[in-house]
Amino acid sequence: MPKKVDHRERREAIARALWRVVAQQGWNHATMREVAREANASLGQVQHYFSTRTAMLTFAMEFAGEQASHRVAESLADVTHPREVLRVTLTEMLPLHPDARATSRMSAAYVLEALHDPELHAKLRDDLREKRALVEHLIRQAVADGHIAADRDPAVETNLFLALTGLTPLLELDVIDPHAALAAVDRHLDQLFA
Repeated sequence: MPKKVDHRERREAIARALWRVVAQQGWNHATMREVAREANASLGQVQHYFSTRTAMLTFAMEFAGEQASHRVAESLADVTHPREVLRVTLTEMLPLHPDARATSRMSAAYVLEALHDPELHAKLRDDLREKRALVEHLIRQAVADGHIAADRDPAVETNLFLALTGLTPLLELDVIDPHAALAAVDRHLDQLFA
C-alpha cells in the first residue's frame, strides 16, 4: 500500500528549512536548491509544493505568523491586564529568542520582496493593517476601561507602540542587548499605562 503523504507537513518542513537558510545565510542564499538541501528533499519535491521562491517565502511567513500566534496565545493563557497583553505581543515581534529571530529575518526578506512585487505588496499591506488594527483595538479598549488616560489618542499610541519594533535591527546587529530592548519596552508601557 502506498505511503500517505501529509502535504501540509511537507510544506511546513520546507518552510522551516527556508527559515534556517535565511537565518544562517541570508535571503540571497535561499535558493530553492539550497532550501531543498536543508530540507533533505529533492529540488523537484520543493518545486512540487512551491513554484517560486516568492511563493515559498509567502507560505513560510504565513506559517511563521501561525507559530507566533500560538506562542502569544500560550503566553497569554493567564494574562488579563492589557499592559501585559501588549508586552507579550510586542516582545514576540522582537528577535529575542530563536523562533522570533528566524521570523524577524524572514520578515525583512518578505518586506524587501513586497517592495517590488505589487501582488505581494498588497497582501503584506493588508496583513499589516489587520495586525495594526488589532493592536489599536487593544489600546482603545484599555483607554475605555481606564487603564490608559482618556486624553491619549489610540491611533497615535498604536503607532508609537509599533515603532518599538524598530528595535529589531539594533538587536540583530548587536547594537543593544535584549535587556536594553526590554527596558525600552517596559519604559514605554509604564508611560502609556501611567
